Amino acid sequence: MLSEKQALARLATIRDGVTKTIRDEYEQKAAPCSKCLTPGACCLDAHFVNVRISRLEAVAINTVVDSLPLGRATEIRERIDRTITEFDLRPDAEDANKFACPLFEKGIGCLVHDLAKPIPCIVHACYGSAADLPPSAITETAELAIDRLNTQTYGRPQPLMPIPLAIRSNKLV
Repeated sequence: MLSEKQALARLATIRDGVTKTIRDEYEQKAAPCSKCLTPGACCLDAHFVNVRISRLEAVAINTVVDSLPLGRATEIRERIDRTITEFDLRPDAEDANKFACPLFEKGIGCLVHDLAKPIPCIVHACYGSAADLPPSAITETAELAIDRLNTQTYGRPQPLMPIPLAIRSNKLV
């Protein structure tokens, strides 16, 4: 068993490794976000975004949100709640659980980018062709390691949920 604090440190190591791999080996094949004609469209497109995260990843995100000034954290939590309601997010629905990410803010970007950005979001970029995409094994390997961390921390695998649900569910635990 691992303490949640130990698991969060290991989660950060996994995230940092994936980030380094993407930056070193793939990012140069993608259009930089700074030159995007529609900044944040990939994060705010409710027909596209369906990223699911585990309990431990939700704890990491909540830690970042909790570190913000109270008024700012409250604003973000209200946005998370509105997203859950607006997109009718449910833990048992697969296809219907697409949403505009409440952690993306126009003019700022991902609010948890440096400390808690989920693996699928780290890997995502605007690549020129399918041949330039990072292999799915990068995401799969990281997600398996995160699943093991969840099991070691909470005694069993944790279900993956859409980002807003996972964040909210974790805050209620």
